[in-house]
Amino acid sequence: MDWTDDAPDLDEPVYAIGVVARLVNLHPQTLRNYEDEGLVVPQRSEGGFRLYSPRDLERLHKINRLTNDLGVNLSGVHVILNLTEQIETLQEEVEALRAQLAEREKEAAAEPAR
Repeated sequence: MDWTDDAPDLDEPVYAIGVVARLVNLHPQTLRNYEDEGLVVPQRSEGGFRLYSPRDLERLHKINRLTNDLGVNLSGVHVILNLTEQIETLQEEVEALRAQLAEREKEAAAEPAR
């Protein structure tokens, strides 16, 4: 059995708002405000309760650092998080392109000279 089978799903909504508030040291109303601002979008249970994933927790920690440690306002946080996500996406694309290039170079080196 592969150990990744037991790895937690970072997007699985498992934490209720009260638990998240304690984990990130924020008031539940602040979490609701962040949701209203579109900074974090928790999933909803069948009963309509907010449920946060580990990835949401990670994002809330980033927001907390930006606002409390660096003094960034919520508009700035929005911009920073969006740019960070774009950079991560572009880095993944570059890695994929490098892998394709390496594979093609390997194939070209294996071809007999004409």
